[in-house]
Amino acid sequence: METILIRYRVRAEHLSEHLLLLRAVHEEVARVRPAGLRYVTLQLDDERSFVDIAMAPELPGPLPGLESFRRYRPGLENRCEERSTSGFTVLGSYGFGP
Repeated sequence: METILIRYRVRAEHLSEHLLLLRAVHEEVARVRPAGLRYVTLQLDDERSFVDIAMAPELPGPLPGLESFRRYRPGLENRCEERSTSGFTVLGSYGFGP
């Protein structure tokens, strides 16, 4: 299973727009229920920083095929003041599956 962690901070003037686009992505993922995809977004306490964790047999997996993701992704760099991506290995978890 491939895994990716994306950490980013949204510019204050784009926060409302970003939250609407992100909500649409998660609603579509919940509706479509792509096989093998695990995807979570965490909003940190400063309200403008986020962490996305995606796991799938192959990434980017089904996300680019979702209409909402095609609206969300193209403007992400412009909405963010910083962004980093890294792979990771799950060493242990509770409640998130194997």
